[in-house]
Amino acid sequence: MEKRVVVLGTLDTKGQEFKFIKDVITATGLETLVIDAGVKGDPYFTPDITREEVARAGGSSLGELLAKDDRGEAVDIMMKGATEIVKKLYAEGRVAGIISMGGSAGTTIGSSAMRALPVGVPKVLVSTVGSGDTRPYVGVKDITMMYSVVDISGLNSLSRKILANAAFAVAGMAQGKVDIPQDEKQLIGATMFGVTTPCVTKAREYLEGRGYEMLVFHATGTGGQAMESLVEAGFIKGVLDITTTEWCDELVGGVLSAGPHRLEAAGKAGIPQVVSVGALDMVNFGPIDTVPEKFKGRKLYKHNPTVTLMRTTPEECKQLGEIIAAKLNMAQGPVKVVLPLKGVSLIDVEGKPFYDPEADKALFEALKANLDPRIELVEMNTDINDPEFALYLAKSLDEMMRDHK
Repeated sequence: MEKRVVVLGTLDTKGQEFKFIKDVITATGLETLVIDAGVKGDPYFTPDITREEVARAGGSSLGELLAKDDRGEAVDIMMKGATEIVKKLYAEGRVAGIISMGGSAGTTIGSSAMRALPVGVPKVLVSTVGSGDTRPYVGVKDITMMYSVVDISGLNSLSRKILANAAFAVAGMAQGKVDIPQDEKQLIGATMFGVTTPCVTKAREYLEGRGYEMLVFHATGTGGQAMESLVEAGFIKGVLDITTTEWCDELVGGVLSAGPHRLEAAGKAGIPQVVSVGALDMVNFGPIDTVPEKFKGRKLYKHNPTVTLMRTTPEECKQLGEIIAAKLNMAQGPVKVVLPLKGVSLIDVEGKPFYDPEADKALFEALKANLDPRIELVEMNTDINDPEFALYLAKSLDEMMRDHK
């Protein structure tokens, strides 16, 4: 079947605008596939996939949604249905790109479907909330989000220009071709923080010298999520997970959590992973006056005016070790864990503010006690940023990648 640009949205309340977008795209020579996610009113024009079909795919029926008259539930059902339909269309090879638009509800529906598509599939979203906090909508996918400037309520000289730009954008992406070299290098994902930069830099230099291409992700929550989404999509073939610090924020309540599924993707994909304990000495907060009151008595370190770090306790480190072990024990591929006994970050070495051998020992002992015996665990009498440690990590992953082919 020929690929088409998916046009997804509520054709009852935004039908005129979606018809305009559809016409602009088809004028470029591309075919469209229109999905109606509206509920209350009749569609402005006839879609390819009806609102009845979307509701069924979301686990309900249009009649049921109309009878309940619950807007929140309706948005949730249509979001689920549209997402399932778009996933199915992609699996059938029918998606050249996707465009959607709306207010908060339309943005929720459109962005959910877009996040279900792999990185690299063109995605354009025109939104009235596009100039605010877009993380809930974009997540870790390559969604091009365009602020609508004016409300999406009929066509006028300004909205026509904005919507046309969006339509031309997705059409251009869908029609664009890029030559991918046949000798493409294998991609490795690595995680880094400022306090583990020397380690990652040394490891990257070695692995790039061995013919790999390394993508480095800043372990700020979205960084870890982005790496794992690229693992799930099949782009990344090996992981050097040096900086697993996002679990500190997830466990303790910091601001840089990557969520409860961090450290799962590589294991599910069965790809090689070398894992360490970088920056598990710290929980992240914003400016020092934003640190929750319950933590004011803890060991805090002002990293800069906008970032305050809090030292993890022995008990928290024990829990972190147990969590990480549990995640890695689920892995279906090769795993090696490497521990730097003299410190897990630049500020967790003797003489630095987060030096705490007792906390580090609790972390190391919990990992050793809970890791599956089939997982190789190596202890090195260095800190994490020692060149010897970095090279060992890099060489270990290189060997695992070559054995895994």
